[in-house]
Amino acid sequence: METNQNYVMIALQLLGALGLLIYGMRMMSEALQKMAGPQLRHILARMTTNRLTGMLTGMLVTCAVQSSSATTVMTVSFVSAGLLTLTQAISVIMGANIGTTLTAWIMSLGYNVDLTNMVYPSFIIGMVLIYKKRHRYVGDFLFGTAFMFLSLVMLNTTGKAMDLEHNEAVISFFASFDNSSHLTIVAFLAIGTLITCIVQSSAAVMAITILLCSTGVLPIYLGIALVMGENIGTTATANLVALGSNTQARRAAMAHLLFNVFGVMWVLIVFYPFVNMVCHLVGYDPAAGGQTERLPVVLAMFHTCFNVINTAILLGFVPQMKRVVCWILPGKGDAQEEFRLEYIQSNLVQTPEIAVLQAQKETTAFAMRVERMFGMVRELFTITDEKEFSALLSKIEHEEDTTDRIEIEIARFLAQVSDGHLSDETKQKIRQMIREISELESIGDACSKLARTLDRKQQAARTFTPHQTTQLQAMMDLCGQALAQMNIVMQGYRTEHDIRDSYRLENEINRQQELLTGENVSKVNDNEYDYSLGTLYVDMVNELEELGEYVVNVVEARFGR
Repeated sequence: METNQNYVMIALQLLGALGLLIYGMRMMSEALQKMAGPQLRHILARMTTNRLTGMLTGMLVTCAVQSSSATTVMTVSFVSAGLLTLTQAISVIMGANIGTTLTAWIMSLGYNVDLTNMVYPSFIIGMVLIYKKRHRYVGDFLFGTAFMFLSLVMLNTTGKAMDLEHNEAVISFFASFDNSSHLTIVAFLAIGTLITCIVQSSAAVMAITILLCSTGVLPIYLGIALVMGENIGTTATANLVALGSNTQARRAAMAHLLFNVFGVMWVLIVFYPFVNMVCHLVGYDPAAGGQTERLPVVLAMFHTCFNVINTAILLGFVPQMKRVVCWILPGKGDAQEEFRLEYIQSNLVQTPEIAVLQAQKETTAFAMRVERMFGMVRELFTITDEKEFSALLSKIEHEEDTTDRIEIEIARFLAQVSDGHLSDETKQKIRQMIREISELESIGDACSKLARTLDRKQQAARTFTPHQTTQLQAMMDLCGQALAQMNIVMQGYRTEHDIRDSYRLENEINRQQELLTGENVSKVNDNEYDYSLGTLYVDMVNELEELGEYVVNVVEARFGR
């Protein structure tokens, strides 16, 4: 009975240590991403000018955030948001695979160095910094580091408590497998893949592999087969995240899978010579056995050699990889595409900074859409053919429904992002975007009202006088310029633009509105045209003036005013 209780306690300690490891690494990753803030996305977006810099960027970011899954998900999100091309994304993903090998080295360190003395100072310093809100993200990072080190200490202690090296049943179980058979290697590779897909953490599976190898019960060949499986299994995270997103994002995730599958295939061909070479690098003889303290280092070295060599082979074939993933995941035709946001994919909400970036891109696309919608209204103003008029009016009404849906979808997405822990800067950006999309939807409503006013004129078989037509066209030109200026601001950095340009156009629109409404009263009184036509004319003028107000409100929101 006591033996069973001991096994239960050991199992709970093992699961607790693994949970603490996953939580600690996630806490470190999130803290670093929050510390980096917008700079992190600028690094990924700008330091990918060629394949080599893309690879180095992916490697450095992954070393920083301690998670290849986090880097890959960010990369997939950037592809979805249109910030990275597929070619750039593939090179970043290759670098992420090299960067993640640092995790294995840290774990192997935990089995060769006593990390206990580093745990408690990290907790104390982290707690002080968290309470000092100015440095709370640094404190979160130190807390995550402390949790990770503590989990490695717990795993080491639990491994010794399990005493697997003297457990005949466990030794006999692993001894029953033929280490010299490729079939056995493939079986353990499949087991490693399956477990990693289920656990969604290659770090946790790597920790278990190191634990089993360090006790001497798991032969190094089988341990390395598990590590190879972990490399394939870890791609499941990005592929799951990319489900339901756009084609380019799914292609980026597929490229991650192909990269690791190709690596596993060539390693399987030269498996035993390659593993023996890695063992020789760290001074371990797999034939002689013993020296179990070196096995964690062997696993870390294999992980590094595997990813570095695989990247060196494939870095020159990025265009070919792109063609392969495009062949596997062909794009859909326009007829197959239902209404959906262009950049936002709700299942890609992983990091607030990335989510905000996606929302910004979507809001910019929304702004361009309402400008095109206004262009339809200007075209409608000139159409005399009843059939053409009816078709374009129907299209404008459809666009108005779409703008309503876009506003709701972006707002819902931003509400999801707001549920997380956000920096003050990110909160401010979200508030600005909520105001922007509200004003953009109002521009869509204004375009719809203008179209309905023109429809009323058409139904009444009325025609504006040449003077009215000239004045309305002039006012539409001003609104068109205001919308174009708004989109220039939306697509760039606010420091590059002057808000006074938008104010100047708004003032001119307001001046024209006052002039034309006053002029309209005089002309009706002078019987130049009747009251009903004057009403249609003033409705158009007032609606154009309101549209101008909405435009400047968008620009002010963008400038944070």
